[in-house]
Amino acid sequence: MTQSAQSVFHRIDGVLHAEGVSAVALAEQFGTPLYVYSRAALTTAWHAYADACAGRRAAVHVAVKANSNLAVLNLFARLGAGFDIVSGGELARVLAAGGKAENIVFSGVGKRADEMRVALEAGVKCFNVESIPELDRLNAVAGALGKRAPVSLRVNPDVDAKTHPYISTGLKANKFGVAFDEARAAYRAAAAMPNLAVTGIDCHIGSQITEVAPYLDAIDKVLELVEQIEADGIAIHHVDVGGGLGIRYDDETPPDIGEFVRTVLDRIEARGHGHREVFFEPGRSLVGNAGILLTRVEFLKPGEEKNFAIVDAAMNDLARPAMYDAYHAIEPVVARNPHETPPEVYDVVGPVCESGDWLGRARKLAVAPGDLLAIRSAGAYGFAMSSNYNTRGRAAEVMVDGTRVHLVREREDVTQLFAGERVLPD
Repeated sequence: MTQSAQSVFHRIDGVLHAEGVSAVALAEQFGTPLYVYSRAALTTAWHAYADACAGRRAAVHVAVKANSNLAVLNLFARLGAGFDIVSGGELARVLAAGGKAENIVFSGVGKRADEMRVALEAGVKCFNVESIPELDRLNAVAGALGKRAPVSLRVNPDVDAKTHPYISTGLKANKFGVAFDEARAAYRAAAAMPNLAVTGIDCHIGSQITEVAPYLDAIDKVLELVEQIEADGIAIHHVDVGGGLGIRYDDETPPDIGEFVRTVLDRIEARGHGHREVFFEPGRSLVGNAGILLTRVEFLKPGEEKNFAIVDAAMNDLARPAMYDAYHAIEPVVARNPHETPPEVYDVVGPVCESGDWLGRARKLAVAPGDLLAIRSAGAYGFAMSSNYNTRGRAAEVMVDGTRVHLVREREDVTQLFAGERVLPD
């Protein structure tokens, strides 16, 4: 956990608090499951990036996919953030939250023509393009609008980020980006298209990366490619190093954000490319440890091989454990006396009808039915990946700001879930 997260999610008389508000009070007022975000933690993480970029040719674009709540995006917009989007829906969210189109980078491997059209009309900063067919489509869409689309190509540097295979994006076998050996030719093709304006180069090697070395390896390869591209007469104005910096979920030791940013910028300057602007696209490292998920124990179910703590949150609320075998720390909101309630080892599971519906395995907990649990480090890819599986309404979200609490997303009512559906006519 980052220092900021430790300080904002803390205990007073054994009770977990988010900033100045008891988690018990939050659950009583808003119900569970409940996502809780800390404005202080979000702001602190943002400044770690922004302060390290101060006085350097660098810009920070928040990866919207990590947490797309309007209040979270609005907070970053107020702080001066740019944004990295991967869909037309995310574009609409950023604009609704007060973000500026000229500070938006549009990434993603499968952009539709209608998404390109809306983004061009809005005036986004750049399209990160991932294939020749996408270049062709964007050129045609821009031409029909009488515009030139600013583009960079996402280059796949074939660097192993040493992370989970589902969130590794920079290897030859991944679907993302233009193959490194084909990138120079792709840039020549882009430069020849009349409705495209080449502005930069992009790479993104994965997520939950806890070492700086893979970034530096990728940067070295990308900068060598930049020199070759410019030798072909194509100017590269910015280098987008992507996001993916990891956080501490358990015992990981990711680099300090400021140290990471400065190391990357220093490497680019040392290679003689300090005149280019550098883009960072953080997501998880901004929001991950700024959020928790509160859930209530419904039943304790002993078994022959395992004991189960059945809670009211499920894989539809937090998909990461089932999807990635991901670890999230889980702790009681109110600490029980271990002499009165001896700790037992439980699998913490939800009510969804899937064996994969688990939130934590083999956790030693002193709990009883009705107790509240806090699932830590849930601010990234938590609510954003949630679903309505089993016709379950998605959780409410709140933002804590000191002693104030703001409901930033209402809990879904079941009637909302099928409001757009129709039964067959007689």
